Amino acid sequence: MSDPDKHVPPKRDPDARFGTRAVHAGWEPDEQTGAVMPPVYLTSTFVQDGPGQPRGGYEYSRTQNPTRFALQDALADLEGGAAAFTFASGMAAIHTLLLTLKPGDRVVAGKDLYGGTHRLFNRVMERFGVLIDYVDTSDPAVLGALPKDTRLLYVETPSNPLLTITSLEQAVAGARRVGAEVAVDNTFASPALQRPIEFGADYVIHSTTKYIAGHSDVVGGAVVVRDEVHSEDLWFHQNSAGTANSPFDAFLTLRGLRTLEVRIERHCANARALAEFLHSHSGVDRVLYPGLASHSGHAVAREQMSDFGGMLSFDLPGGIPQSSALVKAVRIFQLAESLGGVESLIELPAPMTHASVPLEARLAKGITDGLVRLSVGIEDPADLIADLEQALAKVQI
Repeated sequence: MSDPDKHVPPKRDPDARFGTRAVHAGWEPDEQTGAVMPPVYLTSTFVQDGPGQPRGGYEYSRTQNPTRFALQDALADLEGGAAAFTFASGMAAIHTLLLTLKPGDRVVAGKDLYGGTHRLFNRVMERFGVLIDYVDTSDPAVLGALPKDTRLLYVETPSNPLLTITSLEQAVAGARRVGAEVAVDNTFASPALQRPIEFGADYVIHSTTKYIAGHSDVVGGAVVVRDEVHSEDLWFHQNSAGTANSPFDAFLTLRGLRTLEVRIERHCANARALAEFLHSHSGVDRVLYPGLASHSGHAVAREQMSDFGGMLSFDLPGGIPQSSALVKAVRIFQLAESLGGVESLIELPAPMTHASVPLEARLAKGITDGLVRLSVGIEDPADLIADLEQALAKVQI
């Protein structure tokens, strides 16, 4: 079986800024045709020049595919990693990373996680003997006192759905004290706003479905690794478990990636405007957005992020009845799970994205029945504010 070391990524331009690299990373015009974008290699297998002699290092698309390699190379470039690996979904990416663990290994995770990650940890990995602890990773004292047998510190920052901010510098320092590795789910920020490897993280995880692809038309995931030692292990498990994404999905994701910087700029500007509107609204209990000075993680977010992202959450005092009425009253926002697309979405974490989290655990995390999560799109901000304003007026108690 050929290994990925035979694949040579395009050279990176160390002087190019992020926006330029997002447009060009991962692919150079094809020598034969001059194709600006990589072809979609819709082939399951490749002709070999002799037994065990794959041409150009390609033998089977689960193992190697040029379209997938182009996306992987681009993500490694943008995150500043040694290599990247892409998967059929964000959950497949997380699961493949966890396959590198063994029974008895301890994972210390942030207590505020995406519901699907919580489900994977509790209902799948614990069955195979992986130990899972949940802690407040935004607390420096907690990060400074991790269990001595911690194998992996798993962090979302900003977190889903409470937008909790964890100091990447403190997370890495705390993990290194006990010899642990650090994985950071960077989905909410994207490499346009935050690059955890620059702070020493070992793995960066993405649901590429979200901001990376950006158009709500393809599902995928990625793990970017800091060094070559991790690269070999991730490649082995991606190939062995068969969790890689399809060539066409890789093509769609790479197409979306090209406009990441300009989309993120609009997402951030719109989210900031909505957060300020909601913060001043008398009918809203609290607004969770790291760009607000009132947010507990605002100072840390300013240090490690170039802007504050397109996600925000807010609480309504009337619980499920009021929040359910709100999501039915909006006109532009669409009631749907997921995030990071060009369109604005609204959802209720309690009965939707975090329904798999038991009630007591959910409330302990701070996910109330009245919590509303917004994925702020790139529409005109005045229209988005007007939509929320008219919806809130209809549901006031």
